[in-house]
Amino acid sequence: MTRRWIWWALAAYAFVAGMILLLPVTYAGIVAWVLVWLREDLGLTGFGGGWVEFAANVLMFLPLGFLLTLLLRHHWYGVALALVLSAGAELAQFLIPSRLPSLRDVLANTLGAAIGAALAWIIVLRRERRERQTDADI
Repeated sequence: MTRRWIWWALAAYAFVAGMILLLPVTYAGIVAWVLVWLREDLGLTGFGGGWVEFAANVLMFLPLGFLLTLLLRHHWYGVALALVLSAGAELAQFLIPSRLPSLRDVLANTLGAAIGAALAWIIVLRRERRERQTDADI
């Protein structure tokens, strides 16, 4: 049952992330809005558009690392696969006129996947520890 849930979540994630990564649209308006919100509403003036995009890429790939780690039951496999997918998405953006691929995006994407994988790995280790304790108690 758990694996089926993970596959469905990965399919939904792939659809949404694919749309965000590969649609021929620019996200400058969203970045500008977030910058205004950070600066004017929260008083955080030290952030530029590059930091907003970096954080967005980290957040976008966090679920991928999380789900792949739960599925594959190994934290580095999910991060490595996320790195490959991120590089592939950035390479595909060379073909999209309004998109600008960058190595910084690959770094942010991989960092997000690594954070997601670390969170999932904590869950996996806790579950395994609990199962071992249950088996030892029997």
